[in-house]
Amino acid sequence: MRQSLTQQRPGGVALPDSVGSFNRRKRNSLYVTVTLLIVSVLILTVGLAATTRTQNVTVGGYYPGVILGFGSFLGIIGSNLIENKRQMLVASIVFISFGVIAAFCCAIVDGVFAARHIDLRPLYAGRCQYYSKSTTPPEAICHPQRRAPCTPKIKTNTCFCCDLYNCGNRVEISGGYYEYIDVSSCQDIIHLYHLLWSATILNIVGLFLGIITAAILGGFKDMTPSLPTLNCTVENAHPSVSYYSRPQVTSYNTYYHSTPHLPPYSAYDFQAVLTLNATSYLNTCM
Repeated sequence: MRQSLTQQRPGGVALPDSVGSFNRRKRNSLYVTVTLLIVSVLILTVGLAATTRTQNVTVGGYYPGVILGFGSFLGIIGSNLIENKRQMLVASIVFISFGVIAAFCCAIVDGVFAARHIDLRPLYAGRCQYYSKSTTPPEAICHPQRRAPCTPKIKTNTCFCCDLYNCGNRVEISGGYYEYIDVSSCQDIIHLYHLLWSATILNIVGLFLGIITAAILGGFKDMTPSLPTLNCTVENAHPSVSYYSRPQVTSYNTYYHSTPHLPPYSAYDFQAVLTLNATSYLNTCM
């Protein structure tokens, strides 16, 4: 017996669309969390490189890299879980939110410091001098404008710029930092400048990417890979069959249903029969 089943869409969502939506959300969450993890590693690397470049300049913003990296790591783990997915993603969103705030603050600090406190014009002009350990004594003769010459004491492995030094009066520093301690050469100051701007740009990227990641994880944390209910209707129902009734068999023998064919009798035959019956009755009575 042939029967056909028709699948109805509960709530306007079919089975492939529901599974596809969950997989698409999961794939998007993994993409953004992995991207945020890569950006966090770059922020941490560039920030540490900028912080350890010199001894007296420690403004590299590597803290957002640690917080965002840990939050994105939790997001990757939570996206692949089923039972504790919501708790893990909530923790990831919290860490990413703190990382976004830290990235905003560090982007401002690094950008302002690189723009206001590092002047590369004396370095490009060649008016900064590097003093290594072999230099004895480490002193420089500076001639500031409208002042008498002064001889500042300089530490070893230091890049010193007399154009930015105002004879010990730190309030009237014209360009910002005038010495950079514990460097290998004055070229490290140029590298420090570029690293600070790179850290600023990466923190801005991490700021916006963290916001997008938190939003995507927030929409994915409550989704479960549950299958929708299938409502099936039977078009052709089974016929009712009685197991105690004998099946009707079509008979092709029409003998019991037709009238018998009698031989034809004439009026003489009937008269002979009556005469014979009367003679037999009279014989019986006598």
